[in-house]
Amino acid sequence: MRARRLHSVLEERLEQFPAVVLLGARQVGKTTLACELARNRASVYLDLEAPRDRAKLQDPALYLSAHLNKLVILDEVQRIPGLFETLRGLIDAGRRVGRRAGRFLLLGSASPKLLRQSGESLAGRIAYVELAPLDALEVETLELERLWLRGGFPDSFLATDDRRSLIWRENFIRTYLERDIPALGPRVPAETLRRLWTMLAHGQGGPLNAAQLARSLAIDGKTVRRYVDLLVDLLLVRRLVPLHANVRKRLVKSPRVIVRDSGIVHALLGLRDRDDLLGHPVTGRSWEAFVIETLIQTAPDSVTPCFYRSTAGAEIDLILEFPAGSRWAIEIKHSLSPKLERGFYHARAEVEPSRCFVVYPGEERYPIKKGVEAISLRELASELASLVS
Repeated sequence: MRARRLHSVLEERLEQFPAVVLLGARQVGKTTLACELARNRASVYLDLEAPRDRAKLQDPALYLSAHLNKLVILDEVQRIPGLFETLRGLIDAGRRVGRRAGRFLLLGSASPKLLRQSGESLAGRIAYVELAPLDALEVETLELERLWLRGGFPDSFLATDDRRSLIWRENFIRTYLERDIPALGPRVPAETLRRLWTMLAHGQGGPLNAAQLARSLAIDGKTVRRYVDLLVDLLLVRRLVPLHANVRKRLVKSPRVIVRDSGIVHALLGLRDRDDLLGHPVTGRSWEAFVIETLIQTAPDSVTPCFYRSTAGAEIDLILEFPAGSRWAIEIKHSLSPKLERGFYHARAEVEPSRCFVVYPGEERYPIKKGVEAISLRELASELASLVS
């Protein structure tokens, strides 16, 4: 059992909203976190994948109205999409008798149908919280390399050795492709989607080239984009968009595509252990994507992540835009002696960030150039997390 940073956030949202949706990929720890939160309050837990629990909701209004003073946890709520209309009536009825918050905690695997139904039926009554895999602030410093290799899914990270971790990830991928994605509705050939997922892993963090992927998969570009959309909706892949800056440069417009969990990347590429990883061409890009994903997850929700790249080669790996208009520029190097290329300084002059960092695998924080600091991943993640209100 690892303490999750989102525990306090989830508590706060339940104190404010009658319904909270906890979203995340399967096996990321949503049920464990929900049950841990429910230990200190009257609650009811229903797993909507279990026939016995689904049977209790044959008349959902009748069953749920009997638990007015309890937190009702509905796991895999996308299994009964029509439930949201009932929840709206129960929430409004509860408000009239003073029960304004903490009614329902809904756990879901982020299907598009789930988001659409909840948005239409519970507008103004619902908050969303996303639970990602374990991140750098939820493990010890000495465990950070293991987190990078195995990824943050708890069963993979906590496996007794690398071999068992890889077996878990391989079965996770197979189960997602053969059971979970078909259960959510889309008719997608499992082998085609696996090949696409693997290609994205090989090009980890690179620009989305739908035409090239389409040729390799013998499908059309629109189908590639639809499949990538599906992986994004399932919180398995992230599109990192380019910065739209008002500069006199031609900018790269294609988003970068990141497989969000580094352990899944390494499983798709057949990398068994640290030696395999460090000897593979994906090493630098995998570390870069691992850092990007960690910083996005620890930054406040109001921060917008993007990247900057001009056609002339000026580039910054990650830019965090804050609501007040300030920007942090972050370059990422998998080297204990990080050095910045000329393209970073050109991009810095064009973007004019308020702070600049180079994230590297070491622990010491020190200046590289005036206004540019080398910093560890944990320290920068901690600094961002401290900004979350």
